[in-house]
Amino acid sequence: MALLTCENVTLGYDGKKIIESLSFTIEKGDYLCIVGENGSGKTTLMKAVLGLKSPVSGKISYGEGLKQSRIGYLPQQTIVQKDFPASVYEIILSGCQNRLGFRPFYGKAEKEIALRNIEKLGLTELKTRCYRELSGGQQQRVLLARALCAATSMILLDEPVTGLDPAVTAEFYGIINDLNKKDKMTVVMISHDVNVSLKYADKILHIGKELFFGTKDEYISSAVFSELNKGGESNG
Repeated sequence: MALLTCENVTLGYDGKKIIESLSFTIEKGDYLCIVGENGSGKTTLMKAVLGLKSPVSGKISYGEGLKQSRIGYLPQQTIVQKDFPASVYEIILSGCQNRLGFRPFYGKAEKEIALRNIEKLGLTELKTRCYRELSGGQQQRVLLARALCAATSMILLDEPVTGLDPAVTAEFYGIINDLNKKDKMTVVMISHDVNVSLKYADKILHIGKELFFGTKDEYISSAVFSELNKGGESNG
């Protein structure tokens, strides 16, 4: 059974449909990039997968024991979040909140998960630092570690390198790729950069005037991709 199945899903706001009759599947271990025009509904789709937005019609189902509360999520960062006055450790540990159940405090298991992800993301020396004192790249690694504390097998990333310089961007993409290839984490990433998507992803979901879902080789051969290149269309 697929990790996630989207069947004929229509999404919208205030009676206006922005995605219609969308169907795709995500298998365990996939690296799926979601691309498409600005305003095409990419972030809205992620929110629907997380249960934060209900489909107008259609169905999103989960397999392999996956629960919405155990999907890691790295949203686009806001200015307010960049100035959050908490320590690196506190922010990363907060990613374990959905693991608490009815317990009011974090236990040994949650603290071990947080420390493991701090080490994995190379943040040990920054553990006690205040989050707002960090560079943009360091902050993104903290938020990724936090998302990994929530994740059991899938992580969603919404344009995770926005605002980062090229060197930090390349490093961050490498981290995400290692999570997928080495740790077998299923990755679903919204990207404005089709070239990056084709470099790392094994599957592509294109949302816009035309819908496409398939392997990256199928995408390159598709009419959607040909039209995109011919028209010089924006992919943010």
